[in-house]
Amino acid sequence: MGYVEQNLISGEQIAYRSTLHWVVLLRSMLVFVILTPLGVVMLIEASNVNGSQGREAVNILGIVAIVLGVVDLVAAMIRRSGAEFAVTNKRVIFKIGLMKRSSEEIFLSKIESVTVNEGLWGRALNYGTINVRGTGGTLEPFHKIAHAQEFRRQIQEQISRNP
Repeated sequence: MGYVEQNLISGEQIAYRSTLHWVVLLRSMLVFVILTPLGVVMLIEASNVNGSQGREAVNILGIVAIVLGVVDLVAAMIRRSGAEFAVTNKRVIFKIGLMKRSSEEIFLSKIESVTVNEGLWGRALNYGTINVRGTGGTLEPFHKIAHAQEFRRQIQEQISRNP
């Protein structure tokens, strides 16, 4: 059971859910694809290095490269899985983080506007930045949300159902 389900109020039902888009993993996947094979090659080629100290240094560097690639990718996957975004029949809920959690919950009746910003890649891959402005509140952007246009549409749909 996720954060959204645990924090539903009486009579509240989830209308739409989203998460961070997979593009948030691209940088970490690139690091993984570069460092892991580099580390494997270093481990394989360490036997060709003259001197035990040099061989040991190449082995250590190879292991460090592999570990860095794996850790970076796993950390990015954890960050992505720790993000929850939902539209309910009463609120809009944004939650980011597992260990260090940041959440924002806005009642539909308090929403003044919802905007979506999509760049070229965002339009092509269907993600964007959602900005929800509440009455008297500040504008909080949420970046790289999957299906951002649909998320905005769902907010507007719920607002129109619950005037």
